[in-house]
Amino acid sequence: MPAQVITLTSGKGGVGKTTATANLAVALAAEKSKVVCIDGDIGLRNLDVILGLENRIVYDLVDVIEGRCRLKQAMIRDKKLPDLYLIPAAQTRDKNAISASDMMRVVKDLRSDFDFVLIDSPAGIERGFRNAIAAADRVLVVTNPEVSAVRDADRVIGILESEEKGPAALILNRLNPALVKSKDMLSPEDVLDLLAVELIGIVPEDENVIIASNRGAPVAYDAKSRAGQAFRNIAKRLKGETVPFLDLEAQGSLWERIQRLTGRK
Repeated sequence: MPAQVITLTSGKGGVGKTTATANLAVALAAEKSKVVCIDGDIGLRNLDVILGLENRIVYDLVDVIEGRCRLKQAMIRDKKLPDLYLIPAAQTRDKNAISASDMMRVVKDLRSDFDFVLIDSPAGIERGFRNAIAAADRVLVVTNPEVSAVRDADRVIGILESEEKGPAALILNRLNPALVKSKDMLSPEDVLDLLAVELIGIVPEDENVIIASNRGAPVAYDAKSRAGQAFRNIAKRLKGETVPFLDLEAQGSLWERIQRLTGRK
C-alpha cells in the first residue's frame, strides 16, 4: 500500500504542532510502521532538534528540489528507530525556495517506500502552509484550548475545506483538566462546538513534553507520560484502530461526554 500522507498544521504558532509531528512519527515507527517526516518550515526548522538529529544534517529539502543531492541522501535515519526518517528544512532559505508542485513531486517519490509521510507545516496560512497541504491525503489541525488558537484553527479549517483538503481532524493539545474544571480554560466540548470537526486526540498538559523535546527524545518514548500515551493513542487511531480517549484525572462525566461526541463510547 502507498503511504498515507498527513500534514500537521495549526494557523497559530506555538501550539505544539512540531512537537506533535515528532511524537506521532515516533509512535507510528514504534508500532512497526515505516515513517518519514518532512520539515516544511523553510528557514525556521525545528523538527530535527526535537528528534535529536540536528547534528546529522548534511542535505535538506531545498537541496533535493534544486538537484544538489538525491532524495535518499537528504533522509536522516533516527538513532533509535530504524524505520523513522527525517528530511530537514533548509535553514538559510525562505519559503519561496519551494513550491506546491515541488512538494508534491517529493512526496510522490516517497509514497511507495513508506507507510506514513508526515509533513510539518509552518505556522500561518501563506505559501509555506499551502506547500505543506498540497500533497496531503489527510490534515490534522493542532490547537490549544485558547480562544486565539481556536479562532486561527477555525480559519485554517475553512481554508482546507475550500481547497478540498477536508474534512480535517483535530488534536487538542496542552489541555489542563483543573483549569477546565474551574472554567479558566475552554473544555473539549467548547472547542468541538466551535470547530465542528472530528476529534482525533486530546493531549494533556505535561512538563515532560518540553524536557523531552529539549533532550531530542520525544515524550512518546516515555511509557509513564500521560502526554506520551495520548500521542501513542493518536498514532493507533491514524492506523485505523479504535482507542478510547484518556480519562484525565477526576473529569469522569466530562470525558464520558467526549467519548460519546467522538463515537468512541
